[in-house]
Amino acid sequence: MRISNARDLGVYLREQRRAAGLSQEELATRAGVSRRWLSAFESGKSSAEVGLVFHLTAALGMFVEVNPEPPRELDLDEYLKRFEGNG
Repeated sequence: MRISNARDLGVYLREQRRAAGLSQEELATRAGVSRRWLSAFESGKSSAEVGLVFHLTAALGMFVEVNPEPPRELDLDEYLKRFEGNG
């Protein structure tokens, strides 16, 4: 799943919490965060502390993976020019 902002991440993790049958209080306790913080995060708070987000994902049995943005369009001629004269 592609997540590109804090709101999307909050909504996604809320869906995962609900799918796991956990209340906000239960997940907050597991993750070591306050229920108030979790509620704000699930509502899209953009200034959520990243360390707490990692605690939250771990409590859901998940991890965060970061990948480079794939190119929108590949210009094959431009790509091949990078390798000219390197052989």
